[in-house]
Amino acid sequence: MSKSTPVAKIFSCTQSTVLAEKIAKSFGSNLGQVNFSHYSDGEFQPSFEESVRGARLFLIGSTHPSSENLMELLLMIDAAKRASARHITAVIPYFGWARQDRKDKPRVPIGAKLIAKLLESAGATRIITMDLHADQIQGFFEKPVDHLYASTIFIPYIQSLNLDELTIASPDMGGSKRAYAYSKFLESNVVVCYKQRKKANVIDHMELIGEVEGKNVVIVDDMVDTAGTLTKAADLMMERGAKSVRAICTHALLSGNAYERVKNSKLKELIVTDSIPQKKESKKVNVLTCSNLFADVMHNEALGSLRLKPFVMLERFLAYYTVGKNQYIFQQMKSVFLN
Repeated sequence: MSKSTPVAKIFSCTQSTVLAEKIAKSFGSNLGQVNFSHYSDGEFQPSFEESVRGARLFLIGSTHPSSENLMELLLMIDAAKRASARHITAVIPYFGWARQDRKDKPRVPIGAKLIAKLLESAGATRIITMDLHADQIQGFFEKPVDHLYASTIFIPYIQSLNLDELTIASPDMGGSKRAYAYSKFLESNVVVCYKQRKKANVIDHMELIGEVEGKNVVIVDDMVDTAGTLTKAADLMMERGAKSVRAICTHALLSGNAYERVKNSKLKELIVTDSIPQKKESKKVNVLTCSNLFADVMHNEALGSLRLKPFVMLERFLAYYTVGKNQYIFQQMKSVFLN
């Protein structure tokens, strides 16, 4: 490594340690040492236990509630800035508060915009995240954002199932574009659920647009919170004659009674990533790691080259994606993605 290339170091927030260890292993490095001091009133303070002067730092931490997770990351970024780190990349597998991406009624905040400004003000020079709730959140940042897609993880898995009569489903109208992109690559049909809510996390009515009779359905979504939508959609599809219903969701929040809902539903399987640590184990929940995806992008950034882009738009990715033993065939992709 040349003298002009900063040393890459990886640190983790407390809630993302397991995933960070996997990323570091795939990256070919060890996690750096960071200590958190806690006061009796709940206040805490991070401290890097090694020099980060002039280094390229990757700070890994999802910002799902509680707000302490976000605060941990902000304090670590500020500490790194004040310790003279050369580059500070916030690696946020799950970008929390992303559902507040617009004003859907009067007198409410745009939380995602606020979080973006907080990260930049703290000192982050780059953001790496995965499957934002809305793509336009990238525009809330003035710093570069590498937006990765979990389709690179899920598509090989779907193909390995060898499902006949495959149909891709969206649990709501907002996810129809994502479902169409999957179906275009997998050469399958698309169905869409239309739902009306009384309030957040409470569904008043749901209808199915499309035919699922005799089909193996895979529902595609970016997150699963209470699992109310997924389980209701699965039950509705089975009532309409579907052979089986699976769901793939990038971020498994699984709050409240979500695990019980999944267990008691007609879902055959719920496939998620480890962007958020799981609260408990379930026979129906299958967790696929996203560590290799993040490590690849971090490695390219550490080398000062991001010409190979596994974070391109989903449509572009699906047009050129090649699967070989569930991994990228990088040599075949270079001619496509080189600038």
